[in-house]
Formats: sequence, C-alpha cells, structure tokens
Amino acid sequence: MRIFFTFFFFVILSFCAEAQPQPLRVNGTQLQNSNGKNVVLRGMSFGWSTFHPRFYTPGAVDWLVKDWKCNVVRAAMGIEPVGGYLKSPEKSEALVRTVVEAAISRGVYVIIDWHSHNIQTKEARMFFERMAKDYGKHPNVIYEIFNEPDYESWAGVKQYSEELIRAIRAIDSDNIILLGHPHWDQDIHLVAQEPLVGFSNIMYTVHYYAATHKQFLRNRCDSALARGIPIFISECAGMEATGDGPLNIAEWEEWIGWAEKRSISWITWSVSDKDESCSVLQKSAGSDGGWKESDLKESGVRVREYLRKYNQ
Repeated sequence: MRIFFTFFFFVILSFCAEAQPQPLRVNGTQLQNSNGKNVVLRGMSFGWSTFHPRFYTPGAVDWLVKDWKCNVVRAAMGIEPVGGYLKSPEKSEALVRTVVEAAISRGVYVIIDWHSHNIQTKEARMFFERMAKDYGKHPNVIYEIFNEPDYESWAGVKQYSEELIRAIRAIDSDNIILLGHPHWDQDIHLVAQEPLVGFSNIMYTVHYYAATHKQFLRNRCDSALARGIPIFISECAGMEATGDGPLNIAEWEEWIGWAEKRSISWITWSVSDKDESCSVLQKSAGSDGGWKESDLKESGVRVREYLRKYNQ
C-alpha cells in the first residue's frame, strides 16, 4: 500500500510539473525556455471580445488545447467599439480573465491583448498594472500592449510602449511583452531602424493576411531579423487583410514554412463565427468547444490541421 501511494504521489507531481509551462526569455531574436532551447508558440486568437464574447469560456480554451493542440491562446480585448473596454471595463476585463485563468489551469501560454488601433496610454497602463499584479507570477502570461497601431507614428507608439513597459516591469520583471508598430504591424522596418533600448524580454509583433501580405513583408521581416529584431506573429490568417475573401493556401503555407524555419511563433485569427472567412467557426459551433468539422469554416479546418501537425 505504501508503494502504491508513493507511486501515486510521484505521478501527481509529474502531472503538475507538466502542466506548468517554463518561463520564457528573449535571447537575440529567439524566444527560448529556461534551458536555452528555442520555443515556438502556435495557437489561436479569440475574436474581438466586444463582438464574440460567447466563445470566451473555459470550455473553448480546453477544446483548443485538447483537440486543436494549441500551446498558446490570445484574448483579444476590444477597446474602442461600443461595449468595449473604454465603455464597459468590468465586463471586458472579466472576459479576458476567464480566458487567462483557463489557460493557466490548462498549462498553456496566454496573450493578454489590448486590442486597439489607437493610443490610450492612461487606460492601458492601469489595465496592465492590474494584470501584472494578478497574473505576473505565472510564466504562462504574455502581455500584448498594443494590437495594431494604424496611422500613429513610430515615435508615438515607441513612447507609449516605453511607458507601458516601465509600468509592467515595476510589477512583473520578466514575462514577455509584445509591442506593435504602425500600419497594422507592417512597419517592422521602422522598428529595425530605431528599436527600443534598455528593456529585456520584449518582442515586436508582425501581422499578416496571406492573400495580401506576401514576399515584400517577409523580406522586411528578414531584414529586421538580420538587425537583431525579435519577431512574434501574434495575428495571421490565409485570406485578404479585410479578413474576408478566398484563402490563398500557397501563400499561407509559404508564411508558415517561413516562420517554422526561423523558429518564429504564430497565432491565427480568429475564434469567432462572423460571416467572414477569417472567423474559423460556423454559427452552429457551441460556445464551449466540442466542435465537429461541420462547425468549422475552411480556415478553421486548415488551421486546425496546421496546429495538430506542428504542435504534436
């Protein structure tokens, strides 16, 4: 009996150890674990919390991890739209917390995404200070402090980013922070010319939609990597930048192959059921996962296959 309980105890310890992801760090252009091994995070972004709150559930997170093999999920908290954080902060934050806590429980990484196109420094700082205080002790947590600046200058985004980083680092000294840049995260060449200095464990996001953003953006990324800029693809998909239209499978697979060759993480947009090709779910999809293939759009079928292939 003593042998049985000893064995059972060690099995439980092993399970708990496996459920806790390792702390991440940025070394040069690479995301690495505490053993210095390159890490590639691959997963799904939830759609705007403002428009698709019904999928912000523990069940959806569980299904994405168990069936789609995601090792990261992204909670995209809408800021400006009606019903978003600026007008409904408690409701919006509660949705994000649900996803964050479910991801921590499942032992995967989770991106807290300030899903905005405009600079809202005061509000963002106060939000991320709360997130850092409540979740910064968990290595699962990644902060994405500005989803997609649109027409702001890099100087303005850079100043905003520096203030947000300092606020987070006063509470959480080491979890990864993701930074956006102008023109919907297309202007990585501006970052390469004038990156932030004096900060550790930061990466710069690049977003692509494969039918629109092709070799020109991969060339920009390669030039930035050559200058030591660490890149994290926090949003991407296979159609046009509008989020709609037919999939360009050849370009999508070109992007995935490009990222895999360079050990760059990638997150696909989005867990939602809007009438557009980038929303991976049909209206028939339940809020708590358990999705059948008939519940998936073409983009959902494809990205599930990609995730199951590369995350096995």
